Amino acid sequence: MSSRTERRLRIAAAGDIHCREASREETIAAFSQLDENADIVLLAGDLTSHGTAKEAEILCDAAAPIAAPVFAVLGNHDWQGDEAEAIAAQLREAGIGLLEREARVCEVADVEVGLAGCKGFVGGFAPRHLPDFGEPSLRAVYAETTAEVEALDAALHAIATCPIRIVLLHYSPVESTLAGEPREIITLLGSDRLAGPILEHGPDLVLHGHAHEGAAEGWIGEAPVRNVSQPVLGGGFWFTELKAPIHSPIP
Repeated sequence: MSSRTERRLRIAAAGDIHCREASREETIAAFSQLDENADIVLLAGDLTSHGTAKEAEILCDAAAPIAAPVFAVLGNHDWQGDEAEAIAAQLREAGIGLLEREARVCEVADVEVGLAGCKGFVGGFAPRHLPDFGEPSLRAVYAETTAEVEALDAALHAIATCPIRIVLLHYSPVESTLAGEPREIITLLGSDRLAGPILEHGPDLVLHGHAHEGAAEGWIGEAPVRNVSQPVLGGGFWFTELKAPIHSPIP
């Protein structure tokens, strides 16, 4: 026999930390406080300022001392310096769980946590979508978003039975968290095509960054969406808790 008890998962999340030498000490200081406040750390892309391996070393150094597992996705800044593969290798070697169009299941605070992570991409929001039409370069953009959507759907399928399910993105899947951004760049900040798998699977939490001037909160169906870009947070990390029932034996 078993009885149901409840466990709380403490989450620290941030996006757009833009590591660079000038902010090294600030970044290390922010991470040094996480063990007291978080069971898991989630980073929503733009880990570096200019996409260099040297900048990624700062994140690795900051994350090294903390006991809580750290998971991340890459953002557009992390691709800027054409060193994304080197950055990915560094992060993995440092023990940071990099999610690139994939699912990950881990045991944290006695709870099985399912993570579905990908960068996401651009394309806009109804009724102003970038179409799959025209020059090959434009159709290639549409195809990359399609690949991200399909990967997100597959990852959410893979974690369907986990008591806690979290989506980690860089680009936004919903327009409501972009309120405050210039209308001219909305198409470049995300795509509601990413919302399809989220609406179907109903994860417990969706995190994204990228929108520095956006709003903090939105919804896709019953799934809460949080923009954790550091400019929106005012620096530092966003902290929250998710509850998960577990079964414990009755003697």
